[in-house]
Amino acid sequence: MDLKNFYSHDTNVYNLEGFVPQIVDAEYLRNLGVKAVPSEATLQGLIKGSKLFMERVQKRTVIPVSKLTIENIDPEKVETEIHNYTGRCPTLTFEINPIRGCNVGCQYCLVTDGVHEQHLVAYENYHLYVRKLLEEMNGTPTRPVTEEDIHKKNVLLQDLATAIEEAPERKKEIESKIVEISRGKNWNHYYYFSPKTEAFQEPTVQTGIAHRILKEFIAHFEKYPDSNARLFIASKSGPKHLLYEYEGETILDLFEKLKGKMQFNTSVSIMPKEFRDLLEPYAAPIEERLQSVKLCQERGIQANSALIQPIVMPYLTDEHIKDFFDKLHAAGIVNYKPEFLTACMENLAMLGQWLGHFDKNLERELYEIYIKPDNADHRKQRGRTAPERDLCIKSIEKMMAYTQKLGMTTSICFWVRKQLRIPNTLIPIVNANGFQCLGYQSKLFAK
Repeated sequence: MDLKNFYSHDTNVYNLEGFVPQIVDAEYLRNLGVKAVPSEATLQGLIKGSKLFMERVQKRTVIPVSKLTIENIDPEKVETEIHNYTGRCPTLTFEINPIRGCNVGCQYCLVTDGVHEQHLVAYENYHLYVRKLLEEMNGTPTRPVTEEDIHKKNVLLQDLATAIEEAPERKKEIESKIVEISRGKNWNHYYYFSPKTEAFQEPTVQTGIAHRILKEFIAHFEKYPDSNARLFIASKSGPKHLLYEYEGETILDLFEKLKGKMQFNTSVSIMPKEFRDLLEPYAAPIEERLQSVKLCQERGIQANSALIQPIVMPYLTDEHIKDFFDKLHAAGIVNYKPEFLTACMENLAMLGQWLGHFDKNLERELYEIYIKPDNADHRKQRGRTAPERDLCIKSIEKMMAYTQKLGMTTSICFWVRKQLRIPNTLIPIVNANGFQCLGYQSKLFAK
């Protein structure tokens, strides 16, 4: 089926005046004024990414084409995925992924490295799997919880974190063991909708898939008032998404029925506006995303934390920090989880050139903080390179120095804590506003 995009931007890669993709090689970096000398592997990654980028621009496959296939799934055969990468996540989190691919088309996407040429496939009856999962994990408890169970679960979560880094082929095996030990326990569970793609994109909203998933949570809580399931949503959606009506109800109407059992985290980035419009071709503008936050708050929905990602570090000046966080503060945001742009070298070659179209100095600084050989081991999930560690710490401290004046707290994923060696004295595991890790609100589980 064809889709009607709710949002789009005037700026896109095909109409940038004077922009011609280049090969980011050693000569290109020298001419740009980059002083860092990358390793041969890093340089080959930049060159490979440059060639792929040129080919994609020529074939006009950079921005997603809004075509969608609808399929059904067998709820009994869906493999349950767990969103716990560190072994130290605050509680067990199950992923809700009702679509393969993403229509928003973020060019820095951690799932696809900014490549959106795959066909979109949405699962019309995915809500049946959600129903099954909720029933099994958080329905009427059928098995007693023992100290041995808790210990075994914690060991398995740690094994999962280790496997993700060192032996990815073991991930599914360990996940299946965690799922099995969790059945019938009604443990505290988050259900994350949706970590691998935008939860409220056109394919999930216009088909009613998102509405049906939310209705499953509503029906679950009506049947099991003491359920320890909680819904976590991270989204770039604007009011056009949340107010889309399907079978007489909007996403926002359904949110209201879940208040006290869910949280809505907006996702916004710190980068030049023109660059953001280019990198997020079908996302709502920031002003619209913050309007979604206000709409949720007016309905009594927990919506006062934000994912600040990605942050383009060279753009993170005192002036831009003040302007950005003043907007969030005015929208009622009291907590944020910052995450700097992470990218494989192939993706960085594309992002750098686009940034350079607007500001060559920013492009030069971008390469400087990623490509140094002594930064090659600073990796995030799926092997993406992060900026220099010392700069990350200084930038976090710079943001916190301003946001603390606004009464805002900061959350940091344990993976990032470990990579940057962030002490609890800088950022507490559970902060004063009750948020932790990804921005999970721990008070949602308070009885």
